Order: sequence, then C-alpha cells, then structure tokens
Amino acid sequence: MSNEVRVWVDGSLVGAHAPSLAALDHGVTVGDGGFETCKIVDGEVFAADRHAARMDRTLAGLGLPALDRERLQQGIDAVLADGPTIGFGRLRYTITGGPGPLGSDRGDHGQTYIVTAAEVAPFAETTAVATVPWTRNSRAATAGLKTTSYADNVIALAHAKAKGGTEAIFANDRDELCEGTGSNIFVVVDGVLRTPPLESACLAGITRELTIEYAHEVGIEVVEETMPFTVLERAEEAFLTSSTRDVQPIHAIDGRELDAPGPITTRVREAFAKASAADLNP
Repeated sequence: MSNEVRVWVDGSLVGAHAPSLAALDHGVTVGDGGFETCKIVDGEVFAADRHAARMDRTLAGLGLPALDRERLQQGIDAVLADGPTIGFGRLRYTITGGPGPLGSDRGDHGQTYIVTAAEVAPFAETTAVATVPWTRNSRAATAGLKTTSYADNVIALAHAKAKGGTEAIFANDRDELCEGTGSNIFVVVDGVLRTPPLESACLAGITRELTIEYAHEVGIEVVEETMPFTVLERAEEAFLTSSTRDVQPIHAIDGRELDAPGPITTRVREAFAKASAADLNP
C-alpha cells in the first residue's frame, strides 16, 4: 500500500508537504471551514452526490457560499488521476473561508478549495471503543455541521486510545448518547437496533443514513431515538458507521465485551455490503 497523499489546492496539484495555503487563511487561523471524507472504491468516489449535498448544508450553516461543484470536481479528477488507480482509499475535500484577518471577521478574497486522496488500509474486522468525559454541545452554532474545528475530537481520540479503544464515544450536553469523533454509533437493546436522532447533535453521517435505508430494505427495524448515555452499559450489540469503516462491529465498550458481530449487526453489515457494491452513488 502506498503512503502517498495526493493534494490539489485551488487549481493546482502540489506536494503533500509543500507550502500551499496562505498563512492567514481562515481555515488555519480560526478553523473556519467545512470538509467531507469519502470512500474511494476502484478509483471512484462512493456516494459523491450525498457528500456534496452535506457539504452544502455545512457551508450554509457556516454562512459561506454554496459549493462550486465544477471547481470541486476539477480537484477530485486531478487527484484521482495523479497516479495508479486507488483500489480502496480516502478522498477528503476541505473548503475554508479563505484568507482573512487574524480575528473572527472574514475577508473578501474568496474561499480556498483543497482536495486530497490516499490509499488506506481497511479497518479491522471489529473494534473497541471508550467513552470520554467531554460532551457535544447540542446548542452550538456548529452542531451537526462537519467543520474543520476538530480539536475536541483530537483530544477525545487520544483519551480513548489511552483506554484501549480506537474510537471515542461522546454524550451530548443532556447526557444522551451522541456519536464518535468520526463515526456514528448504533446499539441493539432489547433486540431492537437503535441509533441517536440527529437532534442529539450527532453528525448526519452519510454511512449512517445509508445503513438505515439498507436495513429497512431487508426488513430490519431501526429506531432513531434519544437514549441515555448509560445505554452503552446494557447494549447487547453495537457498531460504528463511517465512510471508510462502513459497518464496523464493536467488541468492547470501556472494556465490557460484546458479541461481535452479533446477529443483527451481521445482517446489517451484509445488507450494506451488498447494496453499496451494487450502486456507487446511491
């Protein structure tokens, strides 16, 4: 597997470690921007239209202009063509407020578009997660948006890894189950598959959305409902969803072992694999 990261910034391919952003870009100075992470399968971007639609929602929430799809596609085409076909990988595109003043006020120089792509190894068959003491703010201006302000996630993930997990699980400010740092979470309780609603302040994950749709198509009930954070102590099964994890069973939560993959998780994972392979842009 190649460790090369292909990078395109505002119309040009650049070296992964070459200077390519203005020092006063708002994405650097104040984290003013949004991003999307997509799965690459045999050189194609999975669920590209859904990711673009979510980026538009993020940009609208940030008060930034709508996505320039033609400009974005130029970057995507450039990085995908810049080398051998990527069999399985990650494509990430970031749009910032562009160069601006040192404070929170925005400048008028236009937005910065960044597209990157790299081959990645698939995630492990199952994973362990750990809860963290910090919460998602359900009343934040950025609640539910996929912004570049990820410091909370960096701190939480390091905490979870110190506890033996590969992902951190947050409650929200109402002590309700919310999400991971880069994933959504599903649990099976009393034989029913459940996941936090978007009102919990979790991200509207593309894989979350497709998982619910694909599960319904094969007759699996999925309940989107508010759950106390303590539900993790009695979940019979659990799994994470994200663009590069797809459906990843959880075998331990804070050291408590779970059946992984359990019977419902197995059915959901099989449904997701079959449906996603049949249509790369659902």
